[in-house]
Order: sequence, then structure tokens, then C-alpha cells
Amino acid sequence: MKDTGKYPFEEKQEMKNVKTVVLGVTGSIAAYKIANLTSMLTKLNYDVHVLMTKNAANFIHPITFETLTGHKCLIDTFDRNFNYNIEHVELGTRADVVLVAPASANMIAKLANGIADDMLSTTVLACRCKKIVAPAMNTNMYENPIVQSNLEKLRAFGMEVIEPAEGMLACKAVGKGKMPSEETLLEYILKEIQYEKDLTGKKILVTAGATREAIDPVRYITNHSTGKMGYAIATVAMRRGAEVTLVSGQTNLPLPIGVKVISVESAEDMFQAVKKEAPGQDIIIKAAAVADYTPASVSPEKIKKTEGDSLLTLQRTTDILAWLGEHKKRGQFLCGFSMETENVLENSREKLQKKKADMIVANNVKVEGAGFGADTNVVTLITKSDTVKLPLMSKEEAACRILDAILAEQKRF
Repeated sequence: MKDTGKYPFEEKQEMKNVKTVVLGVTGSIAAYKIANLTSMLTKLNYDVHVLMTKNAANFIHPITFETLTGHKCLIDTFDRNFNYNIEHVELGTRADVVLVAPASANMIAKLANGIADDMLSTTVLACRCKKIVAPAMNTNMYENPIVQSNLEKLRAFGMEVIEPAEGMLACKAVGKGKMPSEETLLEYILKEIQYEKDLTGKKILVTAGATREAIDPVRYITNHSTGKMGYAIATVAMRRGAEVTLVSGQTNLPLPIGVKVISVESAEDMFQAVKKEAPGQDIIIKAAAVADYTPASVSPEKIKKTEGDSLLTLQRTTDILAWLGEHKKRGQFLCGFSMETENVLENSREKLQKKKADMIVANNVKVEGAGFGADTNVVTLITKSDTVKLPLMSKEEAACRILDAILAEQKRF
């Protein structure tokens, strides 16, 4: 694959038709968030069309969306200056995903019961693509059994409902009904359209983050891992259609949507979680930074400092990658990571053989742009038959390359 310096989904969109996103905006103070979401999507080179209800125009002006998208913002079905009757049918055919956000109780009721009396409801009902709805309203209204029944209808019809967040609402009440952030809404859209679904049917287990080995109730041993590489792999795999389980050590990253997350603390916790989940997986990617040693004993009370030096006795933790290699089922693909500071290729090839892995992703923490905490990485993919050194790239793109290589290797099984 030729390196262009662009994210994979940008390259795919240039090679094929640009994906079309339809955003439906209803009358809610949360409508202002959709302007930022629209900007995010257009910067990612998606073709964005915005439909508004007449009430939504009281909260944000249509010109805002027209400026951001370069398209007429559709509101009135019977505007004599524009042929909306043709437009809504054409959009319904062309749309790759529809997001109604904020979705009022009124619009939810219309969609649940097939009522098409304005441009937005008419167009959404004409679309055959995936439809996502993000409710935003007063807590009491959201919890009303009628609204909940309508939301269940939408789910039964195959629409995805994004759970509203809790917090201070526009009415000053505190509770559930707040529309999620623009970043969260974007995640739901990217899940549907960012990548081709070439991992559909695959079950993938990913480990990520750092483990913590307790010394006493106050102190622990850990490392500098942020979990960014493992989270990028889990997210990209999910967006490419895989059923992903993420066993996560310590990290400050938001949990990826659409992924089963198992949070763990210590190396032993991670081993037990991986041991339980591994048998049902097609692919296992060990990207976590697991402690090699743990205190031989954990003090139940804080260890007080004393004069002179102190000795801490450590013992080996279970080698999770080695255990997986020994217990690998037929057809299962095992990928490990090797973070080195010297003799990177030699040490990584030895690890590949010793741990009975199918691939090792190796990198040198001393290389600029690689290592802990960065948003980029420089890795080398090592298999029994090949060694592929990749240039500096984002961790998301590195995740794509790793998954591409795994798919190619699996075809040789």
C-alpha cells in the first residue's frame, strides 16, 4: 500500500464515491452542537446534508449549515423555489447513514409510527440506510412510557438509539435527557461508514493499557503505557465490522463505543480475563504493557519509610502471550507486541518463535514519534516469512496496517 500521509478512510473515499451523511435537526437547544458535528464531518471529506424542522430554525439558522456543507438546508417540503419532492427521494436513495440529533419526542413519535408530514420525517422514512436517533429532552418527558415505547419501536425497526447523557438540562433540571457530545455522535457515524466491513464475522480480542502491581494500599508498580495503540486497534476493528472484546488495563482514554470492555488492574487480573475470553476468539492482539514482575507480598497497611534503604522482593507474573501460544486453538491468529530499546528485530524475532505467535509488532521507544503517549507510531510487522517496516504514521493508521497484515496472513493458514 502506498503511503500518502492520509488516514485510510480518506484514501478510500478518494478511490470510491464519497459517503453521504444526512443529519436531521429538530427543535431543541442542543441543535447548536450539530454545527460542530457538521464541521467535523466535512473536514473528514464526507458529503453532508442537513434537514431541519421549522422549530429547529428557531434555535440555529439554516445559513449556518449551508455555509458548512455547501448544500441547501432542507426545511419546507413545499418550498416553491426548490424541488424538495425530488430532493428527499434522491437523498433517501443516496444516503449512507442518517442521524437525527437532537431528536425531539415529537419527531421520535413520527418516525415510530410512520408519520411523514415535514421534510425531515419524509426523508428519513424514504432512506434505506442505517438510521441513528439521539433523543434530547426534559428528563420527565424522556422517561414518559409513551416516549420509551416509541424508542422501543425504533429499535425494533432496526434503528439505533443513542442513550442520552445525564446532567444539567436547559430547563435547569438535572437528569437523563442531555444530548451526548459531538465527539460521541461522530463515533456512531464513523462506526457505520468509515471503513469497509471486511472483518464482519470475526471475533477479536485486544489487550491495552498498563497494569498496576500493588505494593501496599497506597503504592504500586506500573509503566508509561497510555493504551492508545490498543484502543486504536480495538476501535478500527470494530468499525471494520468485527465483534471486539477489549481487556483494558489503566488508561485515561474514553471507552470505545460498540466494544465489549473488561477493565482490569493487575497482570494477574489481565491473565484471568484473557484466559476466559481467548477460546472464543478468531484473532488475539496483545497490545497491553503488562508488568513482568509483581511484589511477592502486598502489605495490608501503608509501608512507613525508615532510615536507610528498603528491599522490595519481586516475583514473575504469568507470561500471557506465552500461555496463549501454548493454548492456541486451530485457526486462531496470535499477534504480540514487542517494545524494545536495542536489538529490536533480533529480540522480536526471538519472541515470535519463543511465544509461538503468528506476528509480532515491534517498535523502539527511542525512535522519534514512537513509544508511549504519542498519537503516532513507527512499527515493524514481523511474521515467520516476512518483515515489513512501516513509516511514521498515526496510531489509527498503524492499527489499519496491522489488521490488514493479519487478514493477509490468515489467508495463508
